[in-house]
Amino acid sequence: MPTWTEYIFYRKTGRYPSPGDVVEVAPDLVGFHDLTGYHVLEVLEHMGKVEVFDNEKVVVAFDHLSPPPNQRAAEIMVYIRRHVKSLGLPHFFDVGGGILHQIILERYAMPGQVIFTADSHGNTAGAVGAFAHGMGATDIAAALKLGKTWLVVPAPFRVDVRGEFPLGVMGKDVALHLLGQFGAEGFNGYSVEVFVERPKVFPMDDRATVANMSTEMGADALMFIPDAVTAEYLKTARGVDYTPPSLEPGYYADKYTVELGRLEPLVAAPHSVDNVKTVREVEGVEVDQVFIGSCTNGRLSDIATAARILKGRRVKTRCIAIPASYEVFKTAMKLGYIDVLTEAGCVVTYGTCGPCLGGHFGVAGPGEVHLTTSNRNFKGRVGHPEAKIYLANPAVAAATAAEGRIADPRPYLKH
Repeated sequence: MPTWTEYIFYRKTGRYPSPGDVVEVAPDLVGFHDLTGYHVLEVLEHMGKVEVFDNEKVVVAFDHLSPPPNQRAAEIMVYIRRHVKSLGLPHFFDVGGGILHQIILERYAMPGQVIFTADSHGNTAGAVGAFAHGMGATDIAAALKLGKTWLVVPAPFRVDVRGEFPLGVMGKDVALHLLGQFGAEGFNGYSVEVFVERPKVFPMDDRATVANMSTEMGADALMFIPDAVTAEYLKTARGVDYTPPSLEPGYYADKYTVELGRLEPLVAAPHSVDNVKTVREVEGVEVDQVFIGSCTNGRLSDIATAARILKGRRVKTRCIAIPASYEVFKTAMKLGYIDVLTEAGCVVTYGTCGPCLGGHFGVAGPGEVHLTTSNRNFKGRVGHPEAKIYLANPAVAAATAAEGRIADPRPYLKH
């Protein structure tokens, strides 16, 4: 029987290709945002005419420098809006709509699809079993114009997830655990397929976090094999009926098992995503700013976890919280999470990547220590190259905000 990767490529090419084969693939969806969209459209202009293969299969979102923090960002948005209007693209999300990857996940991505984005974290859609792959502006421009592109078929790598999350452990810790085991770029050339033994213990939000950070692992894609949680998510979020296929084990280049019960809250210390330590090893490090959000951890359960810890408390350091989309923000507001965070002293907005890439709304200064729920902690990633960036899950982030130093969230969650 084929692997999920082979099954997807078979649906696209009519044959089962081997790892290393070069194949042409027609995308089901193509996306870009403000930071990359300018270059995508510029390439299309150089090709002679700005046109796309199918208006219904293009998603555009303003998220990286949104709202525009300077004149140049505003100029870029004016430029992209003009093209969006002239092309008649219906799936356009202006300032405040949300982060591209969250929008694609909550509105469009389906199991078995092939999705290309002009951003490396488009792989977030792997949470529902889509083969989602980031590309450069030139490749995305070609895919938009031609309705196809080429790919080198990756080797399938199987990850089995067993057990259930212990207190204070989330999907972020699974991603950091894999980075600690295999290193940054450890899955280069692989398509990682994740089988969850007990689907309901691993919610969609946590799956999205793991899929998102497969970029840091170097994976061509990371896909959770569709199961009951996938079907429930699609029904609840979109009203779509979906029946997961029955899969027999295929042949994998390699395998690994994650035992959830053995994990504890983890932190990636400066200046690499695979410099992974337990929260106890870095506990007590004073922090200047905490960021809860991004396409990695700006979903509803992430905001809910932070609110649970910060309810009735005041933060002891700067804390910025950004739900990843307008839909997440609205729901969090209805459930009272936004009130809890603002009363705790957090600065709350929505629909921007801002602090994640050091774009605006919380840029790191020289010598500062930031703890963030985003996906990268390389030098200069969130601002000044002399800043020190720690990555952690939202529970660790909220506990850290409450104490002003890196803190273990488990004592806060026992009550």
